[in-house]
Amino acid sequence: MSQNNKTVFLVDDDQDFRDSMCWLLESAGYIVKHYDSADRFLHEYDLSMGCLLLDVRMPGTNGLALQQILAEKHIPLPIILISGHGDIPMAVNAIKAGALDFIEKPFDDKLLLSLVEKGLTEAQQRFASYKEEQKIFQHYDQLSGREKEVMSLVTAGNANREIAEILKISPKTVEVHRARVMSKMHAENLPELVNMSTLLKQYGSLLS
Repeated sequence: MSQNNKTVFLVDDDQDFRDSMCWLLESAGYIVKHYDSADRFLHEYDLSMGCLLLDVRMPGTNGLALQQILAEKHIPLPIILISGHGDIPMAVNAIKAGALDFIEKPFDDKLLLSLVEKGLTEAQQRFASYKEEQKIFQHYDQLSGREKEVMSLVTAGNANREIAEILKISPKTVEVHRARVMSKMHAENLPELVNMSTLLKQYGSLLS
């Protein structure tokens, strides 16, 4: 695993616990960035790769709320929840919402380290996909308003003549816009453009 993928983000309001976790993780060769609240993490996080160790129950924005915020922002950090005895139902709900795993206090150090390694391996895959998705968003932002309309209609299965009728332009103009869409989106064929369209719709970026 590369040095760039050894970062563990730790969010917990307990200072003693953070100190203990930093010692454990750093002694195992990881880079630890720790925060005493979800709000501080959100303010300082720079979209760098790693995995997140997240306490479920904290004052202010709790772990589940932070998980939801990260999901809404499409931030691909794998999340390992740190749960107390009374937090197990909350942790199970978080797993259903996409958390990678959870560990219950008090826990075995070896188990934690194995989960961290699992999280960092997952992070490599997620962030690779995230970078590719960001390229698609950037390409889409370069389209003109008309090109976005054409892309939406093309990927919905409309023929050029149908698109021309809908947009009240000539079929030849549709062909020109369609060619520009393919070029700007770096799509080699229609199925690839459809896949891009599906992704954009999932993120709410594509005109319906």
